[in-house]
Amino acid sequence: MWFSTSSGRIELRMTLAQARTAAHSGSCDEDVRWLSQRPDIADQLDGIDPSLLVAELREYGAWDETELADHDQNLQRLVWIAAGDIVEESNQ
Repeated sequence: MWFSTSSGRIELRMTLAQARTAAHSGSCDEDVRWLSQRPDIADQLDGIDPSLLVAELREYGAWDETELADHDQNLQRLVWIAAGDIVEESNQ
């Protein structure tokens, strides 16, 4: 399944099963980190431009500039958002 940011400039592909591991009630931090380290996901994350990712995440309005300065955390945020969107879309 595919996730695309609102601008369409960042896309991630993951299975529904993968998305469900990182989108559930409770803390998802460890599951998101685990998923982001899988080779198929990590390869996709490696190609994401940090400034583009900041611009995309800024649209959510959930993180301040200090938080958005951490690229690794931004990648985790992206995986979490992507997983949540994929799961939500599959439920509709």
